[in-house]
Amino acid sequence: MIDSSIFNTSHIFNIFKNQKILITGDTGFKGSWLAFWLSELGAEIMGYALPPEPHQQLFNLLKLNQRITHVDGDVRDFDQLNKVIKDFSPTFIFHLAAQPLVRLSYQAPRETFATNILGSTHILEAARTCESLRVLIYVTSDKCYKNKEQRCAYREDDILGGYDPYSASKAAAEIIFSSYLDSFFSQMLRKIGVASVRSGNVIGGGDWSVDRIVPDVIKALQENLPISIRNPQAVRPWQHVLDPLSGYLKLAARLYHEPKLYQGSWNFGPESSSGQCVEQLVDEIITIWGEGEKKLIKPSQSNINHLHEADFLTLNCDKAHQLLQWRPQWDFAAAVRQTVEWYQGVYQGEDPLEMTRRQLVEWAR
Repeated sequence: MIDSSIFNTSHIFNIFKNQKILITGDTGFKGSWLAFWLSELGAEIMGYALPPEPHQQLFNLLKLNQRITHVDGDVRDFDQLNKVIKDFSPTFIFHLAAQPLVRLSYQAPRETFATNILGSTHILEAARTCESLRVLIYVTSDKCYKNKEQRCAYREDDILGGYDPYSASKAAAEIIFSSYLDSFFSQMLRKIGVASVRSGNVIGGGDWSVDRIVPDVIKALQENLPISIRNPQAVRPWQHVLDPLSGYLKLAARLYHEPKLYQGSWNFGPESSSGQCVEQLVDEIITIWGEGEKKLIKPSQSNINHLHEADFLTLNCDKAHQLLQWRPQWDFAAAVRQTVEWYQGVYQGEDPLEMTRRQLVEWAR
């Protein structure tokens, strides 16, 4: 277990020790990192999510089933979700469960909308009637903004929208959150703080999601295959998974003490220098890995590679910088290096749990 005093935040993370925390989506990439971090801080954690898929083994590699209590469940099942929350009586809820992939949303729009819209509504409904709850962190995505391919970064009060089903589902989830905040949470007499958080293009060790750039690159390198790049000049706010998670945790701690001051929506993204294009990301990974070959794919009207994806997307995080004194710890180069080193370590036989703990400690220094 990690001593929370190593985190240079005036011991703000001490608040999570011995607290009852429910995490939806704990079997996913970000959810597993968050569950591990909070377990290191001494929290009592209940996870609620679908069982980990064969390509999502980070949950198992970190032995989270021995560190937290996990319940197999679907956020689309309100009765089960509501019962788990009421029985556990958490003080904090982190809602991360989602269908998280843009391109999969074209293949499964109904599943995407049901999970990301109805499932998120279920969380809000269960949360508002949970008497023990003090803080809800409601995770959506940077893709909730109506993307105009503009060169300026999106702020929390910019227009929401989405071309693809995934982005549309996240915009809708934000609108529903705003309605619950205004209609219910802001009217409650008891002390409760709720916030939606927006980040995206998170990288880090342990992500094996299908059709996502870093896992695809690592898989190609491991198998000595050319790396296929379908949208090389697309710019994204790349960031290591620990950086947005630290924002969620810091915001949760602030909401616990001053819910009205910190409620609302928040962006957590990298510094502007980390807004690199896909081809730059691939080149950086190849350099750190030590070898590799890339292959650019030309889009065609007749195949799946022609599915629309945004070309430019960055976030303005001034609100988090100024009000939370939050900033990312790792720049683009450090985020990529830590990610590649994690995968290389796994393939070379290192203990994923100890490697994850080591990166967490290194991040906190």
